[in-house]
Parts: sequence; structure tokens; C-alpha cells
Amino acid sequence: MTSIRSFKTTRTARTLVPEIQQGQGQQQQAPPPPQVPHVWPFADEKDVAISAVRRACIVTQKVFESMGDMDYLTKSDESPVTIGDFAAQALISQMIHAVFPDDKIVGEEDASQFYNSEKKEMLHHITSIVNEGLTADKMDYEQEEWGVGMGYEISPREVRDNIDRGKFDGGDVGRMGFLRGEQYAVCVSLIVDGEPVVGVIGCPNFPHQSTELEGEKGYIFSAVKDQGSERLTIEGLDPVLISMPSVHPSDLVVLESVESAHSSHSFNARVRELLTVDGLPMRMDSQAKYCALAMGRGHLYLRMPTRADYEEKIWDHAPGILLVEEAGGKVTDSRGKLLNFGLGRTLGRNYGIVACGSWVHPRVIDSVKVVIKESRRRGEGEMEEEMEKEKESIGRVRDVDTKL
Repeated sequence: MTSIRSFKTTRTARTLVPEIQQGQGQQQQAPPPPQVPHVWPFADEKDVAISAVRRACIVTQKVFESMGDMDYLTKSDESPVTIGDFAAQALISQMIHAVFPDDKIVGEEDASQFYNSEKKEMLHHITSIVNEGLTADKMDYEQEEWGVGMGYEISPREVRDNIDRGKFDGGDVGRMGFLRGEQYAVCVSLIVDGEPVVGVIGCPNFPHQSTELEGEKGYIFSAVKDQGSERLTIEGLDPVLISMPSVHPSDLVVLESVESAHSSHSFNARVRELLTVDGLPMRMDSQAKYCALAMGRGHLYLRMPTRADYEEKIWDHAPGILLVEEAGGKVTDSRGKLLNFGLGRTLGRNYGIVACGSWVHPRVIDSVKVVIKESRRRGEGEMEEEMEKEKESIGRVRDVDTKL
């Protein structure tokens, strides 16, 4: 979901001139101006995004723990969308619009199916879920003007309007914020003039390390341009700076999508071979891969489309890419080109995603280019055959190597 805002910054300059007072031959200067606390750029946007993601995680986690057969719809591209997706988009859209009303929004979902009376019951169910998130107890850092806390329920029509607020086409103009809600990650990003500047990702199922409390799970990750990346509790508290470690290429942990239809596993396997990577890939869903990468639980994320005409969606990558870059990584497409978020709803001029530590990025790109050339020499027929084999094997690998 995206919001766009045009705003101007005005500055009022004041020159402080020493004041000279007469009296007994002494000169007295005016006292120095008071110290003004430093205000970090996009501090308000970051705080609102963390709050919105925290609240969306509360409701989506409850949805996913109790979801029934009737709690999802099928979109025109045959991909499923759950009531949790709709609820997350409506909730975050509501909060962004409450605090930044001039922002436009780009989101993945739309509410077209809820204009049908047959879906009235589902819309009321989603409204109940959204209101549960909006009216949850406030944390100390949350402000009432954000439209959260007791008494801030919204109607089914407002929920529908909030979902549809995400229809903006995007582009390299002004200011945009993006969100995506899914089973393993709820994501918000702010983009200014085609560049991600704020990114927040909530991962309610993200397991804690063995050195932490056993059985605990869930993190929020945040990043602001030129301010670093942080890991917070799922409540949005106790921020800890995170960074990507340097490891030998043979020790790289490669991250990839669970579904082979989303990214070519055979392509990635050949890249691992060229890099002399010893271990098996870690397969997981959503932008949680970017979070694992930024905090050092993985070292390389490869995403190569299985269709030549596929264009990556901006909401699938904007917050995660900023998180990795602010943690010391580098993210480009398969040709080494920077990703262009100023073209609309997709990364239309980019092909594939390569995210890793900046120290190993050139070597990875060289390997990726080699595999692309090899794939072209083998011909499209063999590539299609490999894709079919990957689809057949997905049931056997779905639960392999998903633990962090």
C-alpha cells in the first residue's frame, strides 16, 4: 500500500548578534541560544510504521492460528488472499491516512469483491479483526492522534475504503509508502522520489535464537535511510542495531523461496556450485528472508524469476531491501543494476534479485551472469522441463531447511 505526499520545507534564519551593554566599562555578550534536541529525519514515519506493523501482527497472528476454509479468497491470478491480508492492509492504511492524510497508497489487495452482497459476512468479519487491532492497548510510544486505542473502531465501509486506498499506480513522484501483509511478514515502506527511506517488517513467527528465551518468537525489524537497521521485540520495544557479518564464500547460507514457482531452485543451485557453497539452502516465505539476511542468519538471497516476462512487485521488496542495505549489504538485480522503485507498481526495468554482503556481491553477480549464459545455451525447452520437475518436487521440500 502506498501513500504520496508533496511537502515543502521552509527555514527561518535568525542571526544572533552579541549584545553590548554599557556600564562600568564592561561588555556583556548575549547568552548562547538554547540547545535544540536533534530530530532524526522520518522519525514520526518510522514510529507510526512500527505501531501499525505491531498492531497488524497482532490481528494476523490470531487469524492464521484460527483460519478456516472460508477465510480466504482467490484472486484473478489464482493466488490466495486471506482475511488476514485484507485486515492488515485496511489497518495500516487507516493509520497512515490518519497521520499523513495527503499520502497516496499503493497496496497489493483491493476490495472489489466486497461490493458483492454475498461477501458481506466476510467484510464484517474483517472489520471485527481490524477493530481488534486498532483498539488494542496503547504502548507508551503510541499517540492517540494516530487513531489507536479504545474508541477508535471503524465501520465496514471504512474498512473497504481503506483496502481500496491502495489502488494508486505509483511512480517516481513525491512520496510513497508501501505495505504488504502475509502469513509470515507484515511490511510497510516509505518511498520518496523512487527511493526507499523507511522500512518496517513484522515477523510474528520469526524464531528467536537459542541463546534467548526458549519458545519465544516474533520480531519487528526497522530501517531508516542512513540511520542503520534495528531489530525490536514484537511489541516494538528494545531496539538493537543489526549488521551483516563477513563469512567465507564456502560458508554462505543461501536463502531462497519455498515455492519453486516463485524462484528457480535449479538456477540457485548452480550459483551455489560456482561459489563453492557447502551447505543446503534455507527456504522460507515472504520478506522474512531479508530479515534473516540483515541479522546474519543468512548471507545471500537469490530470487530468479521462472518466467521471462515476470515483473517483481515493489511491495514485495522495498522494506526488505532498505533493511539489508542499512545493515551493510548490497541489493541489485541479476545484472548488477540498482533497483528502480520509481516506475509504478513493479520493478519493470529489473530482472531478478541478488541481496548479500557488499564484500561478496561482485563475486555473486559474476556467478549469476555465468549461469544466465549457461541457461540460454541449454535452450528454453530444457528450462521448461526443469521447471516442471521443480513443481513436482515442491511437496517434498516445503518443510526442509525452514528453521532459522
